[in-house]
Amino acid sequence: MSTSSPKADRAALSRLAAVERVPLIGRSTPVEEMSRLRAALGAGPRLLVKRDDAIPFAFGGNKTRKLELLAAEALAAGSDTLVTVGGIQSNHARATAATAAKLGLHCLLIANGAKPAPPRANALLDELLGAEIEYIPSRNERASAMESAIRRLTREGRKPYAIPLGASTPLGALAFARAVGELLGQTEPPDVIIHATSSAGTQAGLVAGCALNGLRTNVMGVSADDPADEIARTVRGLVAGVAALLGSTSDALGEAPVSVDAAFVGDGYGIPTPASLEAQGLAARNEALFVDNTYTAKALAALIAYVRAGRFRDRETVLFWHTGGQVGIFA
Repeated sequence: MSTSSPKADRAALSRLAAVERVPLIGRSTPVEEMSRLRAALGAGPRLLVKRDDAIPFAFGGNKTRKLELLAAEALAAGSDTLVTVGGIQSNHARATAATAAKLGLHCLLIANGAKPAPPRANALLDELLGAEIEYIPSRNERASAMESAIRRLTREGRKPYAIPLGASTPLGALAFARAVGELLGQTEPPDVIIHATSSAGTQAGLVAGCALNGLRTNVMGVSADDPADEIARTVRGLVAGVAALLGSTSDALGEAPVSVDAAFVGDGYGIPTPASLEAQGLAARNEALFVDNTYTAKALAALIAYVRAGRFRDRETVLFWHTGGQVGIFA
């Protein structure tokens, strides 16, 4: 294996910077030191947090970055309706509804689960944002329900734009490839980035962004639901899609390592674990940082477990990419 330093793909980065977006975020999200959490863990590596939970638009979160790019494509195609799928408390669905409202578009959300009465948290926000909501019994029916909805809306004379679960497409992943550049404008490259992963678009973007910038940063995705090998396979497929969109001929994207840890899922999606509840409390009491039970608390629990196990050297920097989701605390 070569020990030479990887090189940045300048041509691909230039094309990445030129990708059209709808400006929903407005400014870089903060990078903050988590010195009190580090002290609570008995020292260890330097700990940073990238605050995508602090995006000001519609309670923020990682999906806002992806929707900037997908919404631009929808507008360029003349679409008048955004259609997506998710659970009753989907952060992605809330962000999509907010994007549609901001741009004056209709929004159809296909939500698996029973209609809540009364609606709370994201479900309440979806209604306030004026989204049309279609309820289906299970997540297994998402794909067919989406196809049926697109056909119906087209018959009605609308021009729907379909957004897959989590906005996790190669175009959506480009948003996080670009976010790596944002991070590099704020701090030195971290040795490790830890984040919550599920539909894999965020992780694919981070992996691609690190490779394109010639970084050796290890991007660790902590699964919120699916087995590690399934998520890793999806990440690799999306990274290949990123390479195709950017016309990158560099070997760096294809050879980029993909790390996923599914050991912190516990009893299932959205179900707290003792470790995630501890992480939630430690983050709040030490950093006034709020993490949700579905995604970010489990990812932070992994980071805490890794530090306690001595997985990192004291001279290393570990960055927790906070992907948002705090509205779910109120579900």
